[in-house]
Amino acid sequence: MKFHTDQIFNAHISFEERTRQVFDYQFEYCKPYRVFCESLGVTPDSLSSVSDIPFYPIDGFKRTTLRTSLAESVPLIFKSSGTSGMERSVHQVADESVYRRSILEYFSELYHLKESVILAYTPGYAENPHSSLIHMMEVLIEASGDSRSAFLPLNQKLNQAQIDDCDDKRIILFGAAFGLLDLTEISEVRLPESAVVIETGGMKTHRREIPRVELHERLSEGFCLSKDNIHSEYGMAELLSQSYMTDGERFVPPHWMRVFAIDPQNPMQRLPSGETGQLAIIDLANVFSCSFILTEDEGRVEADGSFTVNGRISKATMRGCNFLIDRD
Repeated sequence: MKFHTDQIFNAHISFEERTRQVFDYQFEYCKPYRVFCESLGVTPDSLSSVSDIPFYPIDGFKRTTLRTSLAESVPLIFKSSGTSGMERSVHQVADESVYRRSILEYFSELYHLKESVILAYTPGYAENPHSSLIHMMEVLIEASGDSRSAFLPLNQKLNQAQIDDCDDKRIILFGAAFGLLDLTEISEVRLPESAVVIETGGMKTHRREIPRVELHERLSEGFCLSKDNIHSEYGMAELLSQSYMTDGERFVPPHWMRVFAIDPQNPMQRLPSGETGQLAIIDLANVFSCSFILTEDEGRVEADGSFTVNGRISKATMRGCNFLIDRD
């Protein structure tokens, strides 16, 4: 059985139909996920609705190889960030073209990539060859087709002449939260009013944790931009798709991705829109690994599919998913 990845990105096919196709494929060819589903009594024949599809705990990326047996080679391997000695998730990406498409289609829809200059300031990731964030930046820089798109040198001031040289296009500056704050402290550069700053998270360090609202206010002041021009990206090594917050309030996923709030005491129970719970994600771009992921993030999902992220859910609150992990 060969899966045609064009189906994933075809918005003319209902999300439910695409999801069922991916579930059937992964149940057959991804052994860890099949064993997990069978332990819960779920098979393609027993599935009455896609809402009954189980979400695999994200911790599984640390403990097993989540890859379909038909994927013969692994051109990319992503690893989650972590301190030295920490066990890291490993995501084997069997088809780089799917990941590239998942990046470019949605980003281009939101930001008109060809009309932009991409600048990446990513402290803490530059030496990590397995960073999905670094790879995403490389894809966007290359696809922009503009020689001025580049990684910025770390711990150095922004170059006003470099910024001024981009006055014919919109500047999009990416960076981790505290890295961008550090950049505002060492630089006295005014970005053009059309520029967009996209923070990629990392709002908790050894210094302190900062709420997203405060972060955006400080970035707005530091870069002399309207708060409307401070955006956020939500992604992780275990997911091939990204969601973006462009209104300062909620993330919006692409059409091949859905986010749900789950009762952490009963991970098979989806919560009504507007209720806070443990976030679970269907990312169809993960077709050659596992598309049905129970994250360790807490958040709320609205009726229109947009969502907020409150932070990591406590291990105590996650007691309900222990039986899922233990039975895998």
